[in-house]
Amino acid sequence: MSAPKAVIFDLDGVITKTASVHAAAWKATFDDFLKKFYKEKNEPFREFTRQDYLDYVDGKPREEGIKSFLQSRQAELPVWEKGDARDKDTVEGLGNRKNEKFREILEKDGVEIFSSTVDLIKDLKRKKIHIGLASSSKNCQPILRKTALEKYFETRVDGIVSEELGLKGKPEGDIFVKAAENIGARPAESIVVEDAISGVQAGRQGEFGLVIGVARQNNEQALKENGADVVVTDFKGITAKDVIEWFRQKND
Repeated sequence: MSAPKAVIFDLDGVITKTASVHAAAWKATFDDFLKKFYKEKNEPFREFTRQDYLDYVDGKPREEGIKSFLQSRQAELPVWEKGDARDKDTVEGLGNRKNEKFREILEKDGVEIFSSTVDLIKDLKRKKIHIGLASSSKNCQPILRKTALEKYFETRVDGIVSEELGLKGKPEGDIFVKAAENIGARPAESIVVEDAISGVQAGRQGEFGLVIGVARQNNEQALKENGADVVVTDFKGITAKDVIEWFRQKND
């Protein structure tokens, strides 16, 4: 097979260093909720951990991540209603609180980027390979504008677009398939780049020609087991030529 036609990148943890911001916002939000939850049950407080973030929340749409984590603690919240107040204990209310904390941290600390990923994107574009973005985040566009990265992507399928189109979130492959479709490519002739377990699962579920996992959390093995064909810890020193070769090796 020839070179890939398109590469679809995730945002948080792959291009921008916002995964840690999300994790911090989730921890603050869930710990506040869990303190009240365990007090009412007369049980010892069990904090929200880094492993909880990776197992239940990372990469998923906001509401799905909340439901997944709460289920792991045998906790339930009422069916969420759009626009629930931030202090209301529903899934949507908890999500609103998390998003407020995320924006507070983002405004205070700014957005860092992984320059090696941006260098790779530029190199892929020089090779005439289409570049798309697929993310569960509803803060995707503000982050892209704040980092001046919006110009590199021919399409953006994020949490807002997914909601408008009724797309299923990760680990389903919908958002990656839609991004590829938007730039005229089939999944089989495209690559997904992801750092989350749910993201590499989505790449595999969408039947992409290659799934690259980015192990920012020392989770190389988990990414391989869940759908990544190739796993890197960073793109430093990796060129478009390397990525094209990985694609050819997988598909020839």
